[in-house]
Amino acid sequence: MLEFALDPATWALLCTVALAAGFIDAIAGGGGMLTVPALLTAGLPPHMALGTNKLAASFGSLTASFTYYKQNLFNPRFWAASVLATAIGAALGTLLVDSLSIEFLNKLIPVIILLVALYSLFGKMSHSDSIDLPKKCGTLRVKQWLQGLSLGFFDGLAGPGTGTFWTASNDMLYKMSLLLNCGLARSMNFVSNFISLITFVALGHVNFLLGVTMGAFLMLGAWLGAHSAIKFGSRLIKPLFNAVVIMLTAKLIFEAYMV
Repeated sequence: MLEFALDPATWALLCTVALAAGFIDAIAGGGGMLTVPALLTAGLPPHMALGTNKLAASFGSLTASFTYYKQNLFNPRFWAASVLATAIGAALGTLLVDSLSIEFLNKLIPVIILLVALYSLFGKMSHSDSIDLPKKCGTLRVKQWLQGLSLGFFDGLAGPGTGTFWTASNDMLYKMSLLLNCGLARSMNFVSNFISLITFVALGHVNFLLGVTMGAFLMLGAWLGAHSAIKFGSRLIKPLFNAVVIMLTAKLIFEAYMV
């Protein structure tokens, strides 16, 4: 049941944002940096915005991760430790965010989104050309657990920008090709989205009608984005992506701190 009323124009705008977010998230990560600010500006309370975003994002991340899997760009067995660690971290992060006050989240979320946007804008990645999976060694499992727990926890706690952090940390830890990197990042994003969603549903913080509607557009955007990434890469997307994110976040910061 809807706890607030949305006019058709706002609903259409949210769906348009979801389409763009799904496309961008499948390529560079960080689609939640568009959808969460949009949901907050539409009037959803922070807990409901995060929970509803998880429902919508799960559609998009599933579509993107399945596309990469079908192209042999994600190996579930090789990354099994990452999957488990990410799931545990996401559940813990979501349980923590439920205990935070609405006032605190109103001030915290815009700052997190802006910092991630700035990192995405100015961060440098080497993008190795290696098409092979990382070599198995004594430290590989440790890297997978530490990365999965920390980024899963962040996704459950805040969410926006997690895909960007996955992409950047994959490059730093594993030195694999951009497409293998994207395949892992999008797949782990789905794991944390889905586990966090289950927790948000149990806590009663999901608007199902809006989440499913936006999710359908996220799926379409993710399908288009994943195929575009496989064919073209992401260099043309990031400047526009960051410009939009920073403008939306600046609006939220103004509303949270200046009004």
